[in-house]
Amino acid sequence: MREPFSLAAVKRHTAERVFYLFARCSRLFGTLALSAAIMLPSLYSMQANAKTEGVAAPAYSIESAAAVSGLLLDVTRAGKRLVAVGDRGHILYSDDDGQQWLQARVPSQQLLTAVFFVDDRYGWAVGHDALILATRDGGATWMRQFDDIERESPLLDVWFKDRNTGYAVGAYGAIFETTNGGQDWNDISDSLDNEDGYHLNAITAVSNTGLFVVGEMGAMFRSADWGLTWETLEGPYDGSLFGAVGTGKPEHLIVYGLRGHIFRSTDFGETWAEIQVRTENGTLQFGLADASLLANGDVLIVGHGGSVLRSSDNGESFTVFNRADRTSLAGVTSGAGQGVILVGQNGIHKTDANGNDLLDK
Repeated sequence: MREPFSLAAVKRHTAERVFYLFARCSRLFGTLALSAAIMLPSLYSMQANAKTEGVAAPAYSIESAAAVSGLLLDVTRAGKRLVAVGDRGHILYSDDDGQQWLQARVPSQQLLTAVFFVDDRYGWAVGHDALILATRDGGATWMRQFDDIERESPLLDVWFKDRNTGYAVGAYGAIFETTNGGQDWNDISDSLDNEDGYHLNAITAVSNTGLFVVGEMGAMFRSADWGLTWETLEGPYDGSLFGAVGTGKPEHLIVYGLRGHIFRSTDFGETWAEIQVRTENGTLQFGLADASLLANGDVLIVGHGGSVLRSSDNGESFTVFNRADRTSLAGVTSGAGQGVILVGQNGIHKTDANGNDLLDK
């Protein structure tokens, strides 16, 4: 059995390495960064070239104590377990609310962008080269379900209704569907009226209402029948939206993106109200990358500059806290008690409700 490693025992990656990798995440740096990432040779392609030259390429992500402080792009809960994904195919999990982390066995070294669990056992992760991974043991081990190297583009988010039915979205308007737990993935991109192929950055469920997808150039799509048909919406903003989150109320959701833009709808996207977030220096200008609905009904949003936003009134207003390190954040989920688990540029942070570290890095 692998020995767990603690946050305090790990050195950080160099700033140059972190910046280069973090710039590849479209949900944080927008369309230009995504285009640059797609143009760069993917790690998988480089591995394929190495094989043709007689150099063996490793099939699995490399175990490293530094993974816990390296680039991580998403974190979620699988029952009581925490699971985080990110650079080099790294997937980490914790069974003690983030005190210690173990590295999962993952058959990829691709950058992983998002992870989703339907229960404490069944989960999926997505990443570059349209990679889709699956687990049936709560994230300890993973298997490949799908990839498409020829696309040379990433999947950016994944959502499942149950153990059978799920969707993955990504660059160039890609949306894939499975109805058998990922044994087969079907490209249903044509089901969305997205002629320009806008990148799809996120997919989320709105309580007792349907599915909602947001993306590049303010693109918005909704499905009132949970993925059977899709409708294109005229959104309130023509800049990139990096995420969406339901507030727990039917038809209520929040979308967010570049330069601190946040919009709230109470009618499943028919109408929108912009939410202005005030800081000591004026209006929030940091890009926002991820959000989570907590068990107590609060909504948390995180992003650039160490920004942690909290709403306790169904998204009508937010308070903002900026972490002292100002490093960019890419994912958030609930921790123990009132605590929060954050991931991003410098790996994992176990924090209080405002984003202050509870453990020394």
